[in-house]
Amino acid sequence: MKKGLSAVIFILLNHLSFSQSSRLSERNTIGWFTTIITPALSKKISLHGEYQWRRVNFLKHWQQSLVRTGITYKITPQVAVQVGYAWAPTFPYGTYTLSAVPKVFPEHRIYEQIVLNSTIGKAALTNRFRLEQRWIGRFASIDAEKPVFVFLNRFRFMPRLDYPLSQKWYAAAYNEILIGFGENVGENIFDQNRISAMIGYKPSNLFRIEAGFINQTVQLGREIENKNVIQYNNGIILNTYLNF
Repeated sequence: MKKGLSAVIFILLNHLSFSQSSRLSERNTIGWFTTIITPALSKKISLHGEYQWRRVNFLKHWQQSLVRTGITYKITPQVAVQVGYAWAPTFPYGTYTLSAVPKVFPEHRIYEQIVLNSTIGKAALTNRFRLEQRWIGRFASIDAEKPVFVFLNRFRFMPRLDYPLSQKWYAAAYNEILIGFGENVGENIFDQNRISAMIGYKPSNLFRIEAGFINQTVQLGREIENKNVIQYNNGIILNTYLNF
């Protein structure tokens, strides 16, 4: 596993080490706000409901609206699996839009994931591995009313560390790598990288909230002027969790 992850990181670093002359880049300010609800059906089975309100220019314009639903099975206290569905319309934003046609485009996702929990001293370490099957809508022209859906695969790996500061306060940080694969991946083998550092407040096992800084690096799945396009998006993140 360590050798595999090292190989992935090596490939990504080489992929991102092109000279600046082969790239176009831009920077955006973002605000991501997430609410996650996990009602328990039994000791091992729970539902997952999630909404992410993602904005650009801090709060001014839409970046993405994401709804995710799923069901989780806890194999052991340290291992849980989840399957689910997500709906994510993405809006045109920035100088170089994600889609060649600057329209809101839809996306359907089915996903499968496994979460491994462990401890390092006082800290809690979570490793999440997720596979996504994505159907992304693409418009042929600005006047087109209906999109054509293209199928893509994506792998996501996110290690997260939570460290207690007191009985109710904690610090958290994570780094998530998103990698596209399959015949339709195009330029987007490296899809995204997300890094976040947060402070959290957990008054009980039923509720917690955390806020902090997020950096999102995105590579467009297309070239402009025969150059790769990289977005460097930085801003704030706010997550709210409700467990019933």
